Amino acid sequence: MRNIKHLAAQIMRHAPEPGMIATGIPRLSLIRANRPSVPVPAVYEASLCLIAQGSKRVSLADHSVVYDASRYLLVSVDLPLVGHVLNASQEEPYLCCKIDLDLTALADVMISESVPIPSGDLRMLAVYESDPDLVDAACRLVDLLNRPESVATLAPLIEREILYRLLTGPHGPMLRTMGGAGSRLGQVSRAIQIIRGRYQQQMRIDEIAAAAGMSASSLHAHFKAITTMTPLEYQKHLRLHEARRLMLTEGANAGSAGFAVGYESQSQFSREYHRLFGAPPRRDIERLQAETSYVTAV
Repeated sequence: MRNIKHLAAQIMRHAPEPGMIATGIPRLSLIRANRPSVPVPAVYEASLCLIAQGSKRVSLADHSVVYDASRYLLVSVDLPLVGHVLNASQEEPYLCCKIDLDLTALADVMISESVPIPSGDLRMLAVYESDPDLVDAACRLVDLLNRPESVATLAPLIEREILYRLLTGPHGPMLRTMGGAGSRLGQVSRAIQIIRGRYQQQMRIDEIAAAAGMSASSLHAHFKAITTMTPLEYQKHLRLHEARRLMLTEGANAGSAGFAVGYESQSQFSREYHRLFGAPPRRDIERLQAETSYVTAV
């Protein structure tokens, strides 16, 4: 059985430089950092995150969790979090593999495998003790990067095994709720996907609520209970994160970045950007460019 050291070696091989890389396997990303990072706000997709080396803290409002090679992170819906790599060095970099959760496949596993669901809570953001079977499956998934001709056939099978392992673990109740089309979490997840797809447009909460199968008041209440934000606040975070990315990675100025993400008022954009990131756009980007440990990924 492959272990966490094997996973670390494979991530090192396929992520030789700091940053987050997409891979030839859908829903699999690899992350590397060679030093601790500054706290960075970002929207994290519903995903499983396995650290093979180093550690990280993530926070949702006033709730924080720390995970490392002995504990993995599970994010149930796309959430606006603040991430902070705690332990990393050139000799022993932070190494992580991130597997986005396919909710359609999750629902199929629940139905076809008749998975017994253990009792437990419904935490949206939580860490759990490492599971050797889960680590082994993740290793085999990453190993497929060495055999790209096998990805199309074997990756879906290994992902299905990973979902099965998760469903039969301590987070089974939460995952069952995620996979249930009529559940509140499932409905909020659909609303989140709609907002993320239209974040540049003016929000029409009644339309989003109807598409999610909820009333506007019910969507507002359950959305905030799950994400700690209202739908409008969530959209604002999406806009500001994307504007920050445009300025940092594509060289856009504050005016063009704000306009690109849906702002019509430059002063409103600068004011809301300062409120979220703690500095005006130009000063914030200069700080991040000087901070070589900036890491946006989980």
